[in-house]
Amino acid sequence: MFSFYCFKDEKNQLLITNTWLKLEWNDVNLRWNESDYGGIKDLRIPPYKIWKPDVLMYNSADEGFDGTYQTKVVVSSDGTCLYIPPGIFKSTCKIDITWFPFDDQRCKMKFGSWTYSGWQLDLQLQSEDGGDLSDFIKNGEWDLIGCPGKRNAIYYKCCPEPYVDVTFEIVIRRRTLYYFCNLILPCVLIASMAVLGFTLPPDCGEKLSLGVTILLSLTVFHNLVTETLPQVSDAMPVLGTYFNCIMFMVASSVVSTVLILNFHHRSADTHEMSPMVKSVFLQWLPWVLRINRPGEKITRKSIMMTNKMKELGMKVRPDYPLEYPLEERSSKSLLANVLDIDDDFRAHTLPHTHTTNNTAFIRVPHGGHSVDDSHLVHTCMSSCTRELNLILKEIRMITDKMRKKDEDDEVRSDWKFAAMVVDRLCLIVFTLFTVTATVAVLLSAPHIIVP
Repeated sequence: MFSFYCFKDEKNQLLITNTWLKLEWNDVNLRWNESDYGGIKDLRIPPYKIWKPDVLMYNSADEGFDGTYQTKVVVSSDGTCLYIPPGIFKSTCKIDITWFPFDDQRCKMKFGSWTYSGWQLDLQLQSEDGGDLSDFIKNGEWDLIGCPGKRNAIYYKCCPEPYVDVTFEIVIRRRTLYYFCNLILPCVLIASMAVLGFTLPPDCGEKLSLGVTILLSLTVFHNLVTETLPQVSDAMPVLGTYFNCIMFMVASSVVSTVLILNFHHRSADTHEMSPMVKSVFLQWLPWVLRINRPGEKITRKSIMMTNKMKELGMKVRPDYPLEYPLEERSSKSLLANVLDIDDDFRAHTLPHTHTTNNTAFIRVPHGGHSVDDSHLVHTCMSSCTRELNLILKEIRMITDKMRKKDEDDEVRSDWKFAAMVVDRLCLIVFTLFTVTATVAVLLSAPHIIVP
């Protein structure tokens, strides 16, 4: 058997080969004496004029079933007949896509007589090595590993005689360089782009659209893979599993990006940060991920100190480091200072006056103004008091707004910092997932690159 060229149709699970069959037998009715016929040693006779074995390929998928070209039979004077019909054989081949594109395929070509039993026609292999591969022409996608042959004698319950066939097993290996450069490497690069998307600031506006675009790109690559494979449910190809893992990772990154943007744009008017969220996203996760706010270093000691101060009900000034005493790190609001000013004002002014019959009198030193000027002084003081009360009222309003603005800014800053922590966590987790999935796929493959 001379294998000349092979081609594999994976979509339809077919093996198409350009093969030469070599059939040799001895016919006693075709012998002659060379000296009686002018020294003629051999003849070329059409196959339909003499007997020839009806050897056919059992697993043929060709419309005509027999794909051989009917060449002439070379008949020698001793009765030896040599019949070498070339043909394009289309045979069925069950595709195992488990290790696609790092797979080896084994396709069988079963040849046997269609009408003769083993007692009438005994098929034998010419060589124990199987097919002759000396004239094999290489295929751009497959490497031919071997073509061993085996003679089989099968006994059926219906008949006592054996039925003989010769089965050749064509072992081919896929050349993975094309798939590695055009499918695996772009998929890894796209996955790395999805991971690098977590380094973009949420305010840039392209964080979510980048993740969706990458997800669509992976979907296109996944469709390219599925179009080349047969539609079977026996196994999932390793490349398809890898693409599904990366697509799951990218889809999860899109969901994480939505969560990050939601955290980033939260404010005190719409959301309140619970103590558990503060403890997880503002203290412990930053400490584990080594993330610090500007001018503030988060350590285990600082987390314990902050929790202790919260239990004591004290507000910590963020611009004071932890090494300062606790009393110096406690601050009073601007409104409290204003109220202290109001109390000082009342303490310094009111004790110098006393009232009698709803009339205010001012003690003045000897040599000063007379008591007749008390009404004028009382009117002046009442006017000043009203003006000061109005000023204090305005200051209270301003300080309330400033305090509310500071609290809102602080809450908004906490949410932004929580978003940054989640961003960093997703960056680390998805990077490890991508690297682990890629390494696992490459190490599990029987062979990585076959040029």
